[in-house]
Amino acid sequence: MNKTLIFSVVAAIAVASSCAGQPPGGFGGRGSRGGYGGAGYGNASLGADAAEKRVLDVAAQVDRYLSVPEEDGRLIRMQTESIGAKKAVEIGSSTGYSGLWFALGLRKTGGKLTTFEYDRGRAATASEYYRKAGVDGIITLIEGDAHENVKQLKAPIDIIFIDADKEGYADYLVKLLPLVRPGGLILAHNIGSASENPEYMDKVTKDANLETMRINSQMAVTLKKR
Repeated sequence: MNKTLIFSVVAAIAVASSCAGQPPGGFGGRGSRGGYGGAGYGNASLGADAAEKRVLDVAAQVDRYLSVPEEDGRLIRMQTESIGAKKAVEIGSSTGYSGLWFALGLRKTGGKLTTFEYDRGRAATASEYYRKAGVDGIITLIEGDAHENVKQLKAPIDIIFIDADKEGYADYLVKLLPLVRPGGLILAHNIGSASENPEYMDKVTKDANLETMRINSQMAVTLKKR
């Protein structure tokens, strides 16, 4: 998929957020507890088959501690599926909500997610939600310090979502960007402005090989140019 089409999808999400008239959630630290529903044009996400409905049903039950709003979960799913991602990486599983949105896209592309979580309790909770949703077979959760554990990853990575310690975003980028394929995406959450994470934003906006834009005051989306 070319850059124009990818960012057309992103722009459509931004317009949808504005039309919905919903306040942005997830500021401060790693997201927020809960979030608002009815993202997009006020419509709920609909399951096209029994397996998709099962994932959506479980996602609605998740104790969304330090999780993205539904709007951003849907953005993750759309981007994952639209680029045909086979290998996805998430830094910061929390209780599994965003991982379920990844799974909705990956089950259509035949891809898999590797997700990293520092907290043992949250990792256990996320794993249980993945099992209940029937997507545990396509998600590998690695518990512990992601700054060290990401070193075991190998190229090519199609899409990365960073939603962990803000001061660590730049370090994750340095370690993982070489593994991202040309045309791949890096999503960074909780960046309401460049000043909130200047080290990370400098790296993604001052590199001529990258194209970056912010969406709905929540997500910085970066394309690794072909």
